[in-house]
Amino acid sequence: MTNIKSSRKRIIQSEKKRKINSSKKSRIKTILRKLNRSILKDDKKSVKFLFVKMQSILDKYSREGLIHVNKSSRFKSKISSKIKSMK
Repeated sequence: MTNIKSSRKRIIQSEKKRKINSSKKSRIKTILRKLNRSILKDDKKSVKFLFVKMQSILDKYSREGLIHVNKSSRFKSKISSKIKSMK
């Protein structure tokens, strides 16, 4: 452990932020998993709802800098092409 007060504070802050970020990344994975399951089941109503929710989450987290904007776009593109092939 460090002796400098500011470095101790930074360690605590970074630990809090790490937990928050890992929870947000888990949320992304969960929504993508649910969406893929709905696509496989051909449940158009839930696919539409989850796709809108997924876009919102990805846009929000890419604005925050949690994920890169291009990665967000790749996710949206892959899922939208799966949805188009479903119809």
